[in-house]
Amino acid sequence: MDAVWRIESPRLIAGLTRMVHDLGVAEELAQDALVAALEQWPASGVPRNPGAWLMTTAKRRAVDLIRRNETFARKLALLGHELETAQGAAVFDPPGPADPGAIEDDLLRLVFTACHPVLSREARVALTLRLLGGLTTEEIARAFLVPESTVAQRIVRAKRTIAKEKVPFEVPAGPELAERLASVLEVVYLIFNEGYAATAGDDWMRPGLCEDALRLARVLAGLMPGEPEVHGLAALLEIQASRAGARTSASGAPVLLLDQDRSRWDHLLIRRGFAALARAEAVREGRPRGPYVLQAAIAASHASAIRAEETDWARISALYDALVGVTDSPVVELNRAVAVSMDLGPGAALPLVDALVACGALRDYHLLPSVRGDLLLRLGRRREAAAEFALAASLTRNSAERSLLSARAESARSSPTEKGA
Repeated sequence: MDAVWRIESPRLIAGLTRMVHDLGVAEELAQDALVAALEQWPASGVPRNPGAWLMTTAKRRAVDLIRRNETFARKLALLGHELETAQGAAVFDPPGPADPGAIEDDLLRLVFTACHPVLSREARVALTLRLLGGLTTEEIARAFLVPESTVAQRIVRAKRTIAKEKVPFEVPAGPELAERLASVLEVVYLIFNEGYAATAGDDWMRPGLCEDALRLARVLAGLMPGEPEVHGLAALLEIQASRAGARTSASGAPVLLLDQDRSRWDHLLIRRGFAALARAEAVREGRPRGPYVLQAAIAASHASAIRAEETDWARISALYDALVGVTDSPVVELNRAVAVSMDLGPGAALPLVDALVACGALRDYHLLPSVRGDLLLRLGRRREAAAEFALAASLTRNSAERSLLSARAESARSSPTEKGA
């Protein structure tokens, strides 16, 4: 049931929003359909097309709601006709998958609706992650490094604002499309990241979220072929997705980048990523590289190395220097420190990481002590490294990642050798 909901809920909410033109009502109808499934499927079994079953059930709930609310009376006939022609959930034939380049795609409409300028930047991203990614408020809070209550308030206020302002369920056109694009790119990027490295749960990855984000990135690239950042995002996600098959072992345990079997990388996706990056550079026309083009260039540098030891860390470090200049993000600073450690050694990177520890911006971010532990381990300071890995394990909410970090802590403790303390 959880898998079905993760896959179907974004499409269900998007389709219902197009029908009832109310985001909050659409989500409630979708959840009502989920409750009905929880009540009926244990006895009747999962239907052949669970998404169609959920959509038909949600439409029936919509009819009941409309009958109780005269302001929606004009929509009753349309929804009733759709239900009559459906002839029940068992034979309901939902619309086929939209053309990836079609602007009418409901998921894309939902992204732009959730990213409407009447909402704050934080609310746009949180709301879209909630609706399209199917994430809990806790998972979104982890992505934002803010309290869960803050995210919950943002989502509630965002829904109220959209309803109050009567935000249309549509993809904007003309200059407005360009103005809202940056927010949409960020949303797609965060959805992909949650799928690429889940913040909580037992699974290291959620491939469905990666696929949704990658599809949306490709759609955006088709809609705005002259925007380098759109192609940059598409390139970044293509290359990152190419590693999916190598990021876990046969037992499902995480495999870090430098330890991955690169023959398992998807070279078709890598070629697609290189092509998208080339398009980004072609349309940039002398303009400075934006954050997604820079990140794609970093990913391309990794993908160009047949073996990990052939990675051009000097180039990657220079690209991170440029990325820091356009993002001002402590997470990017942490990634830059990793590149510096591989280029110039752990001793050169440790002060950079210590400065991030001192500023406190990443206090609850598990990768900060994880990176620091790795640097200390490479410097021979094993007891300190073990403590950092243990701290990182206590901060992560992902079971697979916690096991990896705990194992690294135990391995660092197991050796009595202590050098460079």
